[in-house]
Amino acid sequence: MKSNRLVKIALMIWSIIASSGIDAQSLKSVFEPDFFVGAALNTPLIVGKNREGLSLVKKHFNSIVAENCMKCEKIQPNEGEFDFRLADQFVGFGTANKMKIIGHTLVWHSQVARWMFVDKAGKQVSKEVLINRLRTHIHTVVGRYKGRIHGWDVVNEVLEENGTLRKSPWLKIIGPEYIELAFRFAHEADPDAELYYNDYNLYHPAKRAGAIALIRNLKSRGCRIDAVGEQGHYGLDSNLFEELEKSIVAFSAEGVKVMITELDVSVLPFPSEELTAEISASYEMRPEYNPYPNGISEDVEKRFTDYYLRLFDIFVRHRKTIERVTFWGVGDGQSWRNSWPVKNRTDYPLLFDRAYRAKPVVGELIRAKKDGARVNR
Repeated sequence: MKSNRLVKIALMIWSIIASSGIDAQSLKSVFEPDFFVGAALNTPLIVGKNREGLSLVKKHFNSIVAENCMKCEKIQPNEGEFDFRLADQFVGFGTANKMKIIGHTLVWHSQVARWMFVDKAGKQVSKEVLINRLRTHIHTVVGRYKGRIHGWDVVNEVLEENGTLRKSPWLKIIGPEYIELAFRFAHEADPDAELYYNDYNLYHPAKRAGAIALIRNLKSRGCRIDAVGEQGHYGLDSNLFEELEKSIVAFSAEGVKVMITELDVSVLPFPSEELTAEISASYEMRPEYNPYPNGISEDVEKRFTDYYLRLFDIFVRHRKTIERVTFWGVGDGQSWRNSWPVKNRTDYPLLFDRAYRAKPVVGELIRAKKDGARVNR
């Protein structure tokens, strides 16, 4: 009789959990006390064509960011002609599912509409013209989603590896103040939205120092900056854990939060000695660059799992600083790392495989968090 009562009680508890929408085996539920768990959505996900992927998004993630549809070349392909169709669907999906919505990105040196820096004759525009275009773009995009988007990647990847400012058209035409202007325009358009600086390789000491200088400069000028986005485009052979943790601590000391953004871990060899996420990097295919066209071995799978466990060990320990951990995609088949920096490779950088099945790492992350386990591997 006692065992029957226990069974009934267990079923009642499970019924309450199920009816409340809480899934004890979902990443978002397990890590909810620590930080949001997010994913970047591509076009098939946004328009609802990828049902398996959408199901995973709803189950495991409570934050979303647009992979491409909010970038300049997509959202304003011609001056004054804004295309909000995909962005509206993206924001609508996040709102309907009560997710933390992140806008990405307002200012970047890449994927900028061609007209932005030139006049009708193809000549470089003046500083005044570009500032006006910058203001119009940010006010229009941020203003449209005022109160609906929680935070924005205002400027993206403006630092070189040595910590100096990237010599982009923004810098050449406007000067260093374009960064400050971008933050000011975004704040004008939505005073309640959080504002972020987003970049890769911020675990490198020189680049970290450059980001700290950028934060201090913005703050000294009275600009709002809430967090640094630490892009997590990592590789299985990169032992960056110590320096990554130093960066998290350093940014926290500057009074800003840290967002782990664009997270993925490539299992493939990187073609150069220096790991980077520079979008323009490109290498010709060689057999040694694509060693796992038909799947990875148990050993590689274990190393992959261990790598993510070590990362999340760091993230959880710094949960007072880290507000969000966002993966750059959902399933392996949609990951940009299959085509960058070498085209037509087969990579396995995400938590779900090409059939949108959970990899062993998902269960291990959930188990480790529930057990309160520290991962020291």
